[in-house]
Amino acid sequence: MRVAVVTVGDELLAGDTVNTNASWLCERLAARGARVERVTTVPDRVSDIARVVNEYRADYDAVVVTGGLGPTHDDLTMAGVAAAVGREVVEHEEAMAWLTDRGGYIADELAEGTAHLPARARMLPNEEGVAPGAVVEGIYVLPGVPDEMKAMFELVAEEFDGEATFARTVMTNEPESGLLDRLRDVQAAFDVTVGSYPGENVRLKLSGTDETEVEEAAAWLREHVDVAPAEE
Repeated sequence: MRVAVVTVGDELLAGDTVNTNASWLCERLAARGARVERVTTVPDRVSDIARVVNEYRADYDAVVVTGGLGPTHDDLTMAGVAAAVGREVVEHEEAMAWLTDRGGYIADELAEGTAHLPARARMLPNEEGVAPGAVVEGIYVLPGVPDEMKAMFELVAEEFDGEATFARTVMTNEPESGLLDRLRDVQAAFDVTVGSYPGENVRLKLSGTDETEVEEAAAWLREHVDVAPAEE
C-alpha cells in the first residue's frame, strides 16, 4: 500500500512548530507494512491543500492529512479536501450526534463549523478533543494536535497494510565514506536494504521483510565495522 502524508499549517512552514506528526505517522504506517512515498507540508490555504491532495489521491492508495481541523478562521483543511474531491462542506449529522451524545456538548454552544465535513464523508470521532476527522475517497483527515491525531489514527490503523518490514540499527564511529565496501557486501549477502545516516556516529539502518535475515545482516555488519562504544 503506497501512502502520501500531507501536514497542514503555516506554523510548520514558519518553524514555530516542529513537525512531529509526520515522523510519527511515517513510523506507524511503515510498521503496518505501508510505504510512505511522499511527505508534504502546505500552508493554511484552501487552494494549496486541494491541489496537493488531489494530485496525491490520484497517485497513491491513501492520503493522510493532518492539521487545520476546527471552526476557527485558519482551519481550512476540510474545505481543501472537499474541494479536492468536488464536494461541499456540510454539517455532518453523525458528527453532531457524536459531539452532543458522546462528547457531552450542547449543539447551540458549539462554534459554527465544528461538525462540518465533506459531504458523504465517514466521520472519525475525536476522543481526545473536539473537532472530528473524516475519511473520503481514500483521504484520511486527522487533527494536528499530536495526542488527538495519534488517537484518531489508531481508529483506522488496520485500514493501512502491506508486507511487514523489520529493522535493526548498527552504530559505527567509522566515517561514512569508508563504509561503502561493507555496505555493498552486506546487501550482496543478505536480502536487506541499508540506510546510512551520519551524525556524531554513523547510524546504519538495515531493513527487510524477513526478520531473521535482518538480524543476521545486523550481526554480520557488527563484525565488520568498528561499532560505536555506546552500542558495544
